[in-house]
Amino acid sequence: MNNIQTLKRLYKDYTKKYIKRIFVSVFFTVLLAASTSSIAYLLDPAIKQLFIEQKKSLMLIIPGLIVLAFAVKGSSLYTAKVIMINVAAEVRKDMQVDMLSALVNADTKLIDKKHSGKFITNLTNDVNMVTNLVSTVILNLFKDSLTLIGLLSVMFYQNWKLSLIAIIMIPLASTAAKALGKRIRKVSTQQMDRTGILTSYLVELFKNHKLTKIFQKENYEKNRATNFIDSLKEASKKIEIVFVRASPIMEFLTGIMIACMIFVSAKLIAKNELDVSSFFSFLAAMMLAYQPVRSLSTLNIAIQQGIAGAKRVLPVIDDEPEIDEKKDAKELIYEKGEIQFKNVSFGYEKDELPTLNSVNLKMMGEKMTALVGHSGAGKSTILNLIPRFYNINDGDIKIDNQSIYSSSIYSVRKGISLVSQDTTLFDDTIKNNISYANLDATQKEIEEAAKYSFASEFIEKLPKKYETIIGENGVRLSGGEKQRLSIARAILKKSPIILLDEATSSLDAETENKIQKAISYLTKGRTTIVIAHRLSTILNADKIYVIDKGNVIGEGKHEELLSSSEVYKNFYEKQIKKS
Repeated sequence: MNNIQTLKRLYKDYTKKYIKRIFVSVFFTVLLAASTSSIAYLLDPAIKQLFIEQKKSLMLIIPGLIVLAFAVKGSSLYTAKVIMINVAAEVRKDMQVDMLSALVNADTKLIDKKHSGKFITNLTNDVNMVTNLVSTVILNLFKDSLTLIGLLSVMFYQNWKLSLIAIIMIPLASTAAKALGKRIRKVSTQQMDRTGILTSYLVELFKNHKLTKIFQKENYEKNRATNFIDSLKEASKKIEIVFVRASPIMEFLTGIMIACMIFVSAKLIAKNELDVSSFFSFLAAMMLAYQPVRSLSTLNIAIQQGIAGAKRVLPVIDDEPEIDEKKDAKELIYEKGEIQFKNVSFGYEKDELPTLNSVNLKMMGEKMTALVGHSGAGKSTILNLIPRFYNINDGDIKIDNQSIYSSSIYSVRKGISLVSQDTTLFDDTIKNNISYANLDATQKEIEEAAKYSFASEFIEKLPKKYETIIGENGVRLSGGEKQRLSIARAILKKSPIILLDEATSSLDAETENKIQKAISYLTKGRTTIVIAHRLSTILNADKIYVIDKGNVIGEGKHEELLSSSEVYKNFYEKQIKKS
């Protein structure tokens, strides 16, 4: 996408809907340009009629007109900027909502591939560059161009020869920063606080991406994201409006100051204490032209930054998930939850060696199937393929003899729960973390899930119990407590298929015993696929598959594998016999 195409896309998708507001802002820039030019023009009759001809009847009228011109200039600038600030805020919100919607629906592969900080930068800095392009740049382009044209007209009217020289000699001007005091500090703090809240939410959203998908909470997250963005939008509007609020005040005060100077100077000239040069009006117009010239000279930088930001943001918004479903996709009907892998091959990247090679598995419905193997063997990959976090390269995966690729993604994930060693929790209440599986769950159902997961043991000891805020990713809880909340959430979902990925790793013996009891309740009568380095947790599994380098090299029950699989036997001897 070239620069012109990028600008057309931004106009079509994000600024076209606000074109009426932009035209209103342009109207006020016309008033601004006219009032600025009139200020320079009014100095000529002021000098001739007040200083030279000394017409006392105009002693107050002309200075008053100048004050009025400055007042119109300041008010027009303020109004035009406020309109464009609001347009920018709306465009920013639209782009951020579009990007977050795309990320919530994005494939797990995309989220895993790109660091979350990159997305956050896209969402904040890059979007700000784009909104600066479609708002501030547009405003300054019209404002400064029209003002400069008006002032040049006044200058040429006064003296065309001097005007030609002035065009060459006009230097770039710089503006001094203005201290806005306590108010600006207050609104800046509000903006930073709300930015921090949004950033924290984004980190959680990316970290819990799989959880969002497995519990079908894409729309729920979109609504949460929109609320956070709305809050930040209002804070951002406040800080920008405070900055521009100084404009009409400063312009009005400048007008009064110049009017007073003219009035006093007229008095001094009447007493022959001051001489007036013929180019005073011209000089004033030239000085007023400094600001638009300086501003226009920097516009190209802002334009290039905005286009660059758009080229980073738009591809994220436009990214089409590879994990899609057929137009005629049917709802998957769960019966016993039997899972079959038929000649499944898979690789995370096309140019890398495949992680799975023609894998065939049969995971019996309402039974426990265990996956054993060294790290990197492909066990977690098998789990990730069942809820369609990734697409396979070849083969098929069936649940109850129905291909998951011919079924709707929603219906597939509806029947699956995931409990992993990397417990995913939100910086929210215990109640909301458990009910994430079912937002319509009653308090009784939530407490029942907590009871059977042994989470109620520590919840009831907390001052606020189920209303306790657990911190980012449950930072205020122990590993065992977080794991029990994760199991409670899975219990509440009541799905026929349970995926357990190292669910009891890194736990002490007492906590592990409670977790095992909770898992026993969770998995009773459900199809369970479990990954465990600790063989003690899966010795009684109905079936065990030994995975090595993406291949199935052994299958059977514990006793069978001891005699048929050397790899499994080595695992057993290292873990069980030696203990």
